[in-house]
Amino acid sequence: MPMTTQDQLRQLPSVDALLQNHTVSALAQRYSHALVVEAARAALDAARQTILSGGDAPQPELLIDDLRARVERAVQPSLVPVINATGVIIHTNLGRAPLSAETIAAMNLAAQGYSNLEYDLAAGERGSRHIHAEALITRLTGAEAALVVNNNAAAVMLILAAFARGKQVILSRGQLVEIGGGFRIPEVMQQSGATLVEVGTTNRTYIADYARALTEQTALLMRVHSSNFRMIGFTHQPALEELAALAHEKNLLCVDDLGSGALLDTRAYGLAHEPMPQESLAAGADLVSFSGDKLLGAPQAGIIVGKKETIDALKKYPLTRALRVDKVTFAGLQATLLHYLKNEATKKIPIWTMIAATRESLDARATKWAARLRAAKLDAQVIDAESTIGGGSLPGETLPTRAVAIAVASPDAFATRLRAHAPPSIARIEENRVVFDPRTVLANEEDALLAGIERVGKM
Repeated sequence: MPMTTQDQLRQLPSVDALLQNHTVSALAQRYSHALVVEAARAALDAARQTILSGGDAPQPELLIDDLRARVERAVQPSLVPVINATGVIIHTNLGRAPLSAETIAAMNLAAQGYSNLEYDLAAGERGSRHIHAEALITRLTGAEAALVVNNNAAAVMLILAAFARGKQVILSRGQLVEIGGGFRIPEVMQQSGATLVEVGTTNRTYIADYARALTEQTALLMRVHSSNFRMIGFTHQPALEELAALAHEKNLLCVDDLGSGALLDTRAYGLAHEPMPQESLAAGADLVSFSGDKLLGAPQAGIIVGKKETIDALKKYPLTRALRVDKVTFAGLQATLLHYLKNEATKKIPIWTMIAATRESLDARATKWAARLRAAKLDAQVIDAESTIGGGSLPGETLPTRAVAIAVASPDAFATRLRAHAPPSIARIEENRVVFDPRTVLANEEDALLAGIERVGKM
């Protein structure tokens, strides 16, 4: 006579009984007792649901296997390295800019022990953490002073809170951007305590629109670079020089939020021009903010450059302490900036190496990949394709590349299995083929990527 549902439920062991099992008790000794108890309860709950759904109770060894798998999953980090074969260079969802070997080494060294983060070695007394990147930033941008916070949104928030809380900020309607993740400039401004004054229209704004909006409550004039979209056609925005001249005529600040920002001229690589902080300062902006982990190729940071008087005021503002970066970020930022100072950015900083990669070098890599994959009985072809910058930088701009396209029965299923592989590999799907762009695959990742593709191809 078959067992009833209730009989099967009664046969399940208790949590205490499970903990007496040799395998489970060994897990409890290796990991925390509380973690193993939690896994035991979860495994038993899953078994009950199986029985209540009409299935059979799991055999004791399978129940133990489930418990052990839950414990092992719980102690694995959720943040893992992935191979980016999408051709999107600054992939926000994949962590933006990969770092140079020197940057990684500097961050590792800083993390290992103590440092002079806020200690003046010459004077033997408390120092300032701001000095560790400021000299390099000012030398590279021509700014009088600089400040580093934890990201560019924080930089904008800090500027607005320090100089425009309770006052008005004038901004063109065409620059009311959403920077991703639902964060919108008007909402950032509201959180800072500043009042937004919109001028002009979505596509056309003139300096006269700013002039008409000036009141005694105006604190600053602001420009926000449309980093993640591009407006073309019947458009107009006043030059930054005009905005700065009007601001200074009225004894106001002119602030330029570049979003990404670049220290190298992107036009030299066949791309449109990405605004550079040194250009904004030369145009008269009092404060310029930009990102560390986009086209700079550094760890995540928000960098503010400008006049010494205004930067000094920001350093003293209470919110700055809440937004400051740690010793590891400073070490990484400093190491990255040194690449620019040594004129070696395109050789050392991964995103610039990717941007500067030639079609010939990419074709050679793609050809080698395709030959290996064809030897593994995969239908691999080298194709013309396009890489993108990503990260809200240079929207609509592409770089010609050579990629490997694999024809499979189900591209979606193939891509899913690749993501489940260790290490996970992320590709793109085009014209019902899985496409791998060598531009964004680091040299030391090639073998792991191809081995993963070969294994998935045999499934």
